[in-house]
This record gives sequence, C-alpha cells and structure tokens, in this order.
Amino acid sequence: MEEMSLPVVFEQARKIHQAASDSSVDQDAVSKGCEFLRKCEDMIGKLGLFSANETKEDISTSNLKYILVPYYLGELTEKIAQEDRIQILKASQAKLKEFISFCEAMEFLSKEELESIQATANTFADQRAKKIARFKRQKAAESKLLEIKERRERRGRSTRAAALSSPVEAGEEDLEEDDGEEEREAWLTTISLALCKAFDLLEMLKKEEEMLVAIKERLSQEGDDEFSQSILDERTKKAEAWHRSAASRARYTKPAAPITCATFAQDVIEGRADVSQFHEHKHQPMIFGPTSLVSQNPTSERERIAAQVFQPHYRLPTMSIEEAGLKEMEIMNKWQENTAKFIEESNSSWHNDNKKLRPGEDDEDEDDDAAQDKARAWDDWKDDNPRGAGNKKLTPCG
Repeated sequence: MEEMSLPVVFEQARKIHQAASDSSVDQDAVSKGCEFLRKCEDMIGKLGLFSANETKEDISTSNLKYILVPYYLGELTEKIAQEDRIQILKASQAKLKEFISFCEAMEFLSKEELESIQATANTFADQRAKKIARFKRQKAAESKLLEIKERRERRGRSTRAAALSSPVEAGEEDLEEDDGEEEREAWLTTISLALCKAFDLLEMLKKEEEMLVAIKERLSQEGDDEFSQSILDERTKKAEAWHRSAASRARYTKPAAPITCATFAQDVIEGRADVSQFHEHKHQPMIFGPTSLVSQNPTSERERIAAQVFQPHYRLPTMSIEEAGLKEMEIMNKWQENTAKFIEESNSSWHNDNKKLRPGEDDEDEDDDAAQDKARAWDDWKDDNPRGAGNKKLTPCG
C-alpha cells in the first residue's frame, strides 16, 4: 500500500464501499476498506489538494472525487462489528459531520439545504417536510446519475461504431472537453447524493446512540452490566406460574361453555332439554393453532387458548354429514309416527261413544223433519209454477 498512488488507493476503497453498500461483506473487507480510506486522508493532507479559501468552482475535476473520502469512511466505520458500539457510532458521526462541514465550506450545499439544516424542526410536520424535501433531492440526483450513465454508454457505442467505419480526426478535442464536463457533472451529482444519505445516516446514528446510552445507564443503575440467563429463566418461571394460577382461578369464575351443537340448541329452544344438561359432541371442532400444541392435548387453560389461535373466520361444523343425516332420519320417523297417530284418532268414533242425550233433543229432531218436508213441498211447487207464469202482461200480443 505504501507504493500505491492516491487514485489507485481511492479506487480500491471505493470498490469495497460499493460492495458493502450493495450486499453484506465480511469484517476483514470492511477493515481493509477503512485502512485504504485512512491512507487516502493522509495522502490528501500531505498533497494539500484542498484549501479553506477555495470553493467547488476552484477544485479541479480530477480532485472532486476525493471529497467523498470522509463520507465513505463514516459509512464503513458504522459497519464495523465491535462490542463497544457507542464508540463506533461516535467515530462514524464524526466523519459524517466532517464531510458535511467541508461541503458547506466549499459551497456544495444549496440555500434550501442550508436553511433546512439551520432551522430546528420542533414539530412532526416540520420533520416530515424536511425528510420529504431531502428524499426528492436524493431521487433527483439518482435519476441524473442514471441519465449520465446512459449518455456515456450511448456515446461509447457510437464512438466505437464510428471508429470501426472510418477514423475521425476532427472534433476529438471537443469530445474530450465534453467528457470532462460530463465527468465533473457526475461527481458533483454524486457528492449531492452523498450529502442526502449522510444527513439520513447521521440522524439514524444519533437515535441509536441515544438508545444505547439509555440502556447502559439503566443497567448501571441496576448494578449489573448485562442480563444473565439465570435472571431470564427466573422471570420466565414466574410468568408461567402466574398464568397457571390464573387458569386455575378461572375455572370457578368463567361462564358456561357456549352451545355449539345445533340439535341440542334446538332442543333447548323447544323446551325438550335444559341448558345445564350435559351433551356430547362426537365431532370435535378443528383447531388451527401452533403445531406444538395442536398435536397434543392441551393441559392448561393457557395452552387451550394458545391452541385456538388463527381460527377461521367462519363457524366450523359441529357434526359430520352422516351424523346430520341420522338426526334428520330420526326426526322424520318421529314426525311420521305422530302424524299417523293423529290421523287414526281423527278417523275413530271416539266422539260418538258415551254420548249423553240432552233434554229437548227429540223435539229438535221433529222440528228438523217438518222443516225438511216444508222445503221439499216448496221445491215441488216451484217446479210446477215457473217464475212469471201467471203474469199476463208478459204474454206477447197476437
């Protein structure tokens, strides 16, 4: 590494950073990338590439990429796995702050970004507005980098095609100038994108540090630096004992089990059975719970409740189709027996048996016979004398 030049060292560090951003890498690669970046910082300081009196317009295109060294170092430092996480977070935040302050001194930040940094977001609405604006800037930078990449690919294809057809000598200097401007635009856009990501990462690291510091203070107040396995086991046993006692107490306080059998419910409604009467269920409802509890019989109230987790949204059947058919057959047989009994009773002469004669019934029979004779005589007379037979006015003239 001592004999490597600054561009080579930076390129090696950039590849490691890109690999770490795209996917997870081992700790050896992360440590090697941090070592490359620290070497870049030493070489940049010795060469004096940047000055406090300069702005981004004064920096050459070939040196713009070295501004990203603190940002790369801050991101790789955050990925180091170490027991003292708080020190890692502080080192990463220091590099990110160094990158942001340097970009601010070099006038890489726009007025809107400076105002958003200086303004304190007291409400959630202000914080949300800042995050949305930063997200929009990040998406714009990413789309611009993609556009530059596609433009370079198209230019490369056209240049190769032109070189194969006929060599072109005129305009080569213009092409080199365009490539230089395009490279400068790409690095400026990359720095703008890195600023957006640095702000987001800095906020995340601050929150993580606050959480770790609070946990550390709480553990120090309790007098123990870490939770031992024995303490966790003891707490688990206490919780299980409390649940067992609660389940045993619930046996005397829980309401009666709901009626899940349709036939028994109908019997209760029609008064043929009592609610407190014991009824059996041959068809047990299906249980869609944890596999460890469904495969075995639950022994406690807690296990029974846990086994009933993830039940379907519809009601499960309480009997099979065969059992329902047998129940219907039994009901129909009883109904047919009752119907035959009612028909037999209605056709019998039980209402004529032991009939007591009431006083005056003979007179009523004689009156009925006289009325019947009178009606017959009247019918005979109407047959002999049709309607209108004695009216001479209805007789036609002639």
